[in-house]
Amino acid sequence: MRLLLDSFWRSVAYCMHPRVVVLSLLPLAIMAILTAIFGYFYWDAAVSWTRGALDAWPLLSSFWGWMGRLFSGNVTAALAPLVVVVAATPVLVVVALLVVAGFMAPALTRLVAERRFPTLEQKRGASFIGGVARSLGLTVLALLALVVSMPLWLIPPLVLVLPPLIWGWLTYRVMSFDALSGHASPEERDVLLRVHRLPLLGIGVLCGYLGAAPSIVWASGLLFAAAFFVLVPLAIWIYTLVFAFSALWFGHYCLDALAQLRAQRAAAAVSTSAVELADARATATQWGAP
Repeated sequence: MRLLLDSFWRSVAYCMHPRVVVLSLLPLAIMAILTAIFGYFYWDAAVSWTRGALDAWPLLSSFWGWMGRLFSGNVTAALAPLVVVVAATPVLVVVALLVVAGFMAPALTRLVAERRFPTLEQKRGASFIGGVARSLGLTVLALLALVVSMPLWLIPPLVLVLPPLIWGWLTYRVMSFDALSGHASPEERDVLLRVHRLPLLGIGVLCGYLGAAPSIVWASGLLFAAAFFVLVPLAIWIYTLVFAFSALWFGHYCLDALAQLRAQRAAAAVSTSAVELADARATATQWGAP
């Protein structure tokens, strides 16, 4: 628990570091460009297609008519943009996660290592290409899990549990690996991920819930159409900052745990050497050696 809380508060403080602020703004520019391209070329088509798909459902046609009479409006016309935004949000989250994992996470881990663990040996237990391939594979698994679990989202409690849990698992597997890839050996990384599995998964789930917070901004963008193009970049920046915080939290936790593991092993080795030396001296005394 001490390690968990200590790494949390340190990560909060590091989010105010100028280097972290600058790094959080770089992916924002990329995401803003992608959002603008999608909005310019595909927004109207996506909304029109979604509205047509909603109108084409025979089982829901009577329900849309009843809702339209209740609210005196075209329900599918108002619902289609919301569906498009909800469908596009996971894609933006995945892109942001890959950007953070590929570019920001190593830089933030180096920042933590330079400031807190300058003497920690770097054993280079994983390559950059291997880390990227692993991140892509895990992301595909998370997306499949999201798609498979979507019907369960209609059950009110599960919609608040399943997506953050899936994003938390993905964040835990990707960012803990990235945080240890430069400093830990493969054996050390396996030991740490096994021993600290539950705390790291807890960090991932908490970060998953934090990542769901920008959805409020997306909803506000639908309610206040005039500010939509201001609120969308704001939501993307919040996503990026949450991921930066997640990378810092995993970096602080994992590097601290690695330093403690090596210290424990060094102390055990010294203790073993002392015992062996004492045994050797006792044997020599027993046999009358000087």
